[in-house]
Amino acid sequence: MSDQGGANDAKPHSDLNSDPEGAEMEALAEAEQAGGLHAEKQRLEGEVANLKDKFLRAYAEAENIRRRAEKEVADAKTYGIASFARDVLNVADDLARALGAVEAEAKEKAEGAFKALLDGLELTERSLQKGLEKHGIRKVEPVGEKFDPNLHQAMFEVPDASVPNGTVVQVVQSGYVIGDRVLRPAMVGVSRGGPKVAPGEAKAENGSAN
Repeated sequence: MSDQGGANDAKPHSDLNSDPEGAEMEALAEAEQAGGLHAEKQRLEGEVANLKDKFLRAYAEAENIRRRAEKEVADAKTYGIASFARDVLNVADDLARALGAVEAEAKEKAEGAFKALLDGLELTERSLQKGLEKHGIRKVEPVGEKFDPNLHQAMFEVPDASVPNGTVVQVVQSGYVIGDRVLRPAMVGVSRGGPKVAPGEAKAENGSAN
């Protein structure tokens, strides 16, 4: 009986060994399942990469929009008063002309009501300039500086061999800048006939060459 039972117990193993086709199909099924899982993994990884790329692009675009908005707000704050400031400059010009029309000797000898009037004009001009500076508007008075077409408007040339050619030697009307923009260029007279390079600049160039 025991021998017969042992023979029966060993029979399933012999059945598996005697069915290689079934084992092969099972192996193929497992391989196919593994291949399907690998393909699914690749698909999901591709979707993740695609979503990550879209997120980064959207984030970059949002940052650009934020920076543009901040710049527009800053520009509006800085340059929003430009039109009004140009009108105020006319008042500043009138004050400067009124004070400039009075000779220095007359100012020194001024007394009474006339002196009070001059003092009032000077005080008003200083207050106006401080108010402009408070809002980022600076006066440009470039006498002695090299002519800069971005800041100055040449009205005439002045023959002068004592200063480098292209030096601002006279200001007809003061210029103004607001922030980093020109509100009004300075109207100037520019020297002609002098050396092309300032002596200090020439020495610097010679020193660097040596």
